Amino acid sequence: MTPSLKPATPLKWWQLGTRPDYRFSLANERTFLAWIRTALALIAGAIGIDQFASHLGSPQIRAVLSLVLFCAGGVLAGTAYRRWARAEQAMRHEADLPLSSLLPLLTVFTTLFAAGLAVLMLVH
Repeated sequence: MTPSLKPATPLKWWQLGTRPDYRFSLANERTFLAWIRTALALIAGAIGIDQFASHLGSPQIRAVLSLVLFCAGGVLAGTAYRRWARAEQAMRHEADLPLSSLLPLLTVFTTLFAAGLAVLMLVH
């Protein structure tokens, strides 16, 4: 005998429109999970700088770098959910998928952060 499971209450917008092909919903979910992995990598980088890069600049510089990565990881995780929900809503209403501001922002952030770390490594 299997225990009865109470289904989760869907979000209000989830009940609107037509249900898209499950393959598209699963692809959207995989994309969300990729953004979450990226956010976790930023947070892991913050911990790595804080704990293992004692030769990289002063303690204040390392703290600022770590805080920037922590904040970027948190913002990215929150934005990833919003992006997933907007894409799901668009699919349910057979509308165009919304443009993502995550791609150019993450590109610029990563480029500038990498350049800053390269300068710190060359200076020390």
